Amino acid sequence: MVKNNNFLIAEAGINHNGNLKTALKLVDTAKKSGADAIKFQTYITEKRINKKYDKIFRILKKCELSFKNFEIINNYCKKKKILFFSTPFDIESVDFLNSIKVKIFKIASFDISNYELINKIIKTKKETIVSTGMASYQEINNVYKKFKKNNVDITLLHCVSSYPNKDETSYLSNISFLKKKFNCKIGISDHTNNIKIPIYGKLLGANIIEKHLKINHQHKCVDSPVSITGAQMKILKEELDKIEIIINKPKFGIRKSEKGSIIFKRKKIYNQ
Repeated sequence: MVKNNNFLIAEAGINHNGNLKTALKLVDTAKKSGADAIKFQTYITEKRINKKYDKIFRILKKCELSFKNFEIINNYCKKKKILFFSTPFDIESVDFLNSIKVKIFKIASFDISNYELINKIIKTKKETIVSTGMASYQEINNVYKKFKKNNVDITLLHCVSSYPNKDETSYLSNISFLKKKFNCKIGISDHTNNIKIPIYGKLLGANIIEKHLKINHQHKCVDSPVSITGAQMKILKEELDKIEIIINKPKFGIRKSEKGSIIFKRKKIYNQ
């Protein structure tokens, strides 16, 4: 389902602020931008974070959408012909997403060693994307082996869990490293607030790109500092699609674009 070539994921996350209408507008924005998929976060707040973390708990509670809401969003995505999937943060959410027949699961960086959740997702046999922010090599290797052992497709996304992240702390060499070490699709989940880093990531071999999405610059949302607008995402999609054309396949001799310069090419000149 995840194509291994310029698969662009619009990360809606919780930028809907708990409002169904805003969530549907994000779907429209993602579709218009040319994204292949839109991803949300599905969770029960009380199971995701302890109430003692009051500020974060209140934000997540405000942004929590019901399972019924996600059924509506899923059906709307089908109508708009854009792939819907989500990151579950608890067992109940895995069961729900599986019940509405999502084709892909996502595991957040924070849960890369949450084997209760991971084992539950593996049992669904659904293709799964795993972010690797803050993860050690051993943690990444462990989760990779788990999926491979169970013959479930896994995609690894290089990620830096900094919100927002900076260009100079993007560690893009990790992409090349992951491609050498793991026999699976490799991508990037980028938290800078522009489109440059995912383009660089693509040049290093990241074919799955995940970027947080907001509707426009007036859209006030939780993850605004790490999000790009629909207009920016459209440009990102266009630039990603250009890369393969620009790189092209090796070709020597007189190329089609050089025909106008043939008259300037000297014939063989020999020393007398």
